[in-house]
Amino acid sequence: MSEPTETERLPLRLFAEKAYLDYSMYVVLDRALPHIADGLKPVQRRIIYAMSELGLSAQSKPKKSARTVGDVIGKFHPHGDSACYEAMVTMAQPFSYRYPLVDGQGNWGSADDPKSFAAMRYTEAKLTPYAATLLGELEMGTSDWVPNFDGTMTEPKLLPARLPNILVNGTTGIAVGMATDIPPHNLRELAAACQLLLKDPATTLDQVMEVLPGPDFPTGCEIISERAELRKLYDSGNGMVRMRARWEREDDNIVITQLPHQVSPAKIQEQIAEQMRAKKLPLVDDLRDESDHENPTRIVIIPRSNRVDVEQLMTHLFATTDLEKSVRVNLNMIGLDGRPRVKNLPEILSEWLVYRVATVKRRLEHRLNKVNERLHILDGLLIAFLNIDEVIRIIRFEDDPHAELMRRFGLSDIQATAILDLRLRHLQKIEEMQIRAEQDELAKERAKLEDLLSSEAKLKRLVAKEIDEDAKKYGDDRRCPLVARAPAVALEATEILPSEPITIVLSKAGWIRAAKGHEVDVLGLSYKTGDEYLTSVAGRTNQLLIGLDSKGRAYTLNPRELPSARGQGEPVTTKLDLQDGASIVSLLAGEGADRYILAGSDGYGFIAKLDDLQGRNKAGKACLTLDGTPLAPLATKKPDDRVAVATAEGRLLVFPIGELPELAKGKGNKLIGLKGEDRIVAACVLPAGSALEVTSLKRRLTIKASDLEASYLGARASRGNPLPRGYQRVDAMAAVASGRTGETGA
Repeated sequence: MSEPTETERLPLRLFAEKAYLDYSMYVVLDRALPHIADGLKPVQRRIIYAMSELGLSAQSKPKKSARTVGDVIGKFHPHGDSACYEAMVTMAQPFSYRYPLVDGQGNWGSADDPKSFAAMRYTEAKLTPYAATLLGELEMGTSDWVPNFDGTMTEPKLLPARLPNILVNGTTGIAVGMATDIPPHNLRELAAACQLLLKDPATTLDQVMEVLPGPDFPTGCEIISERAELRKLYDSGNGMVRMRARWEREDDNIVITQLPHQVSPAKIQEQIAEQMRAKKLPLVDDLRDESDHENPTRIVIIPRSNRVDVEQLMTHLFATTDLEKSVRVNLNMIGLDGRPRVKNLPEILSEWLVYRVATVKRRLEHRLNKVNERLHILDGLLIAFLNIDEVIRIIRFEDDPHAELMRRFGLSDIQATAILDLRLRHLQKIEEMQIRAEQDELAKERAKLEDLLSSEAKLKRLVAKEIDEDAKKYGDDRRCPLVARAPAVALEATEILPSEPITIVLSKAGWIRAAKGHEVDVLGLSYKTGDEYLTSVAGRTNQLLIGLDSKGRAYTLNPRELPSARGQGEPVTTKLDLQDGASIVSLLAGEGADRYILAGSDGYGFIAKLDDLQGRNKAGKACLTLDGTPLAPLATKKPDDRVAVATAEGRLLVFPIGELPELAKGKGNKLIGLKGEDRIVAACVLPAGSALEVTSLKRRLTIKASDLEASYLGARASRGNPLPRGYQRVDAMAAVASGRTGETGA
């Protein structure tokens, strides 16, 4: 019976902590974040290397993508094939990468749907010419090689990037507790920034931004962030970049030609079409997609008429669709020290240049070693040439020609091996002049290499020259113009929707509806059984609509959302949250600056602007403090208007409207002096020179303007004077023109 094996006992807390920490560090360092050296994540690096090993250079024929993916996951990256293929697809999409690394044939997705690519068994791929900047120096002793996952072969730890690919193409990724969002940049601008830092490592951010002003996205949109925003972003490594679509006029139509990065044309069309379906965009008559192979993005917007302000319409669309979009920037990457950190722009470029200079130095040292080795061999071959007969004799007759050659001519092991490896047919071609010519050429190259390696300044000049050459070879003009603009603001509904005359009708049971036009027979409308007309107001669809309830609260209604008067309407309670026992008793419609007198039967009131009565939600807002019941609001337009107030005891007072305060809410000031149980029963506004018509039961009395002035004009809050006998029960009052036919004196 075997003895039990020893087991390690560990608290679950410590085991879980270590296990999760190990997993987190793996995700951060070996999956999600790019390295500053070559700007690639491990899976991207392995795809590029595997393609180079398959001979898929830019000059070769493409091979099935499945072949590449199989090599990647079988040799270097033991993860899912779909994730690996998706990473490969992204590097091939010209709308995702500013300078694609993979040249794909077949369906590799579209800007409408980047994930609509065909399966890897249907597509083919090879590397792009730009990928040579990552791989060209790989076999020149520039990279450290590490074992693959199963130790059966080696792979490069990093690729010897000749350009700062970390900023050229950018990348996105989500790790554990951190993420990265690096935007792409223009290659020529990056090269110019590197030249500045190579000449003067103390170059400031502002100096760098003179040649590298901002990102450059593959879709060619406008970058509308202010320079100060971009500077803050590059200084801290975090921020936002605002982008906007580019458009132009064709005849009377709007043609959108470039979209923000990672915005789908189909999504833009859906967003605009949704507004059109909801009748929130009457300025647009039609929308067409005319995109084709020659014009990858061509969305045509047809305005309703040539009177539409196109600039204003586009501003509204920028604010309400993804035609204007902000993307997050988080310059988080793995540095040369192997640690993830958010870096600013000068730090990124300076650190990459440290890597590049070190890479070039390794390349030169590797070449110098090769030159020295070749010169060493040539020295041995020259000795062999000069002593060819003796060399042949030793090879023919000595038991150990290798050792004898070394002893006889003082050769090294490498030189002796090189002589022995010569084929007989080569002996006749060995000429002293050829050997000496090659020696001279290699000696010059060695001197040049040693000169470069001994001078930091010359090494930097070489790096600068190579960056400049690559920028000329692979670079292009900036696609995204930088045009600082303020964020777009959507138009108000009143600005974008047509204004139409309507009449809003409210019944006693609280049912509300809207009829088109102002010539509406409100009493002739159909009402539910037991219900009848209460009040109505004429207005326009783009004006404010306010309802006042029996407890002095004001509610805002949207005239466009009211049901049609062809039916019997809807209960107003479906649109408003009325307090217990409250009901809407008055409706007001007009512009925000319109002024109304709000008063109660308790004798107090004030003037309020319609704007001040707007509520932000269905619960409305308190505006009039009441001890009685609210009176119907009175519209006033001129400063010389007067107010007429009648009480239940038959007293009438007329006073200048200027004596009333203008308030946003409250109880207001006393209108007329009341005694005992007296209360206000009627009120009206009298324009200058108007007479007053008093209705009592079915009789009407018209009081001339002169008689009003003589008998009833007084100071606000005074008692007023009694109305004539027979008219002291006031049912209604109204202003009438003084010269009206049939005027009756009081």
